[in-house]
Amino acid sequence: MTQNELLKDEVEARAYVAQFGDQVALDRLDRLTAMLREENERQNLIAAASLPTAWLRHIADSAQLLAHVPRGTSLDGPWLDLGTGAGFPGLVIAVLRPEWDVRLIESRRKRTDWLERVRVELGLEHCSVVASRLEVVPSQPAGVISARAFAPMQKLIDLSARFSTNRTIWLLPKGRSAAQDLASLPESMSRLFHVEQSCTDPEAGIIVGRLERVGTGLESGPGSKRG
Repeated sequence: MTQNELLKDEVEARAYVAQFGDQVALDRLDRLTAMLREENERQNLIAAASLPTAWLRHIADSAQLLAHVPRGTSLDGPWLDLGTGAGFPGLVIAVLRPEWDVRLIESRRKRTDWLERVRVELGLEHCSVVASRLEVVPSQPAGVISARAFAPMQKLIDLSARFSTNRTIWLLPKGRSAAQDLASLPESMSRLFHVEQSCTDPEAGIIVGRLERVGTGLESGPGSKRG
């Protein structure tokens, strides 16, 4: 199944995710979905109606971001998942790429407690939970910035540009508002990004791009270049 084909059910979603990981990863994702169902009875992590289709709505929806970061890529810094909430897409990325430094940034205590339990349960040694508001997270050059419906595009850039170098990949699942959100940016900025079709929802999109960083001090991060 290719990136452009729309997934229709849990069987197709699982088969799609399998291309990004081995059986160990799939077993961990099964455990993640079980823990998600259990925890959702205590706190509203995700919409209850999406639980029966968790592989499609949450696991595959997160895993598809890896199609924009080719396997074998050496990230120029950590993968920062902003406002990770229930751990999507960050936890799924950490499971499928356990060697990567994935940082889950979330300010709500009940959510961060849950994320830490999952991280330990799944043995994700290179994944970490950053229990903090994004505004006070120390600046650092990121390899990838992801955020799933965290904030409108302009606000997201205002909050997060300090983490970005010229080589940082931005992967922003925006649901059905992707094109509209991108169009809200000034033309000089919107041209740096484009919308990719989601493989889990015919009306959803993912904003993908790189933010040009000049004169910020971040452009001199590992592996980055000026300009």
